[in-house]
Amino acid sequence: MIVINIDVMLAKRKMSVTELSEKVGITIANMSVLKNGKAKGVKFSTLNAVCKALDCQPGDILEYREDPKIQDFRNA
Repeated sequence: MIVINIDVMLAKRKMSVTELSEKVGITIANMSVLKNGKAKGVKFSTLNAVCKALDCQPGDILEYREDPKIQDFRNA
């Protein structure tokens, strides 16, 4: 599964969700959905804007973790 670490970067940059949403150009509600990992996807343009606003790389905010609940259907 993909884990979103925007909250970690916000803390490191001492920035609020409101400030980030303004810099990125999306609503606070949509930023909260993204930050809380509830988004089903993210546009590259949004990811680019988030990285620019937080002065970070995509890998700083996106992390892969194996989810033991998800079966690997290739080996089934």
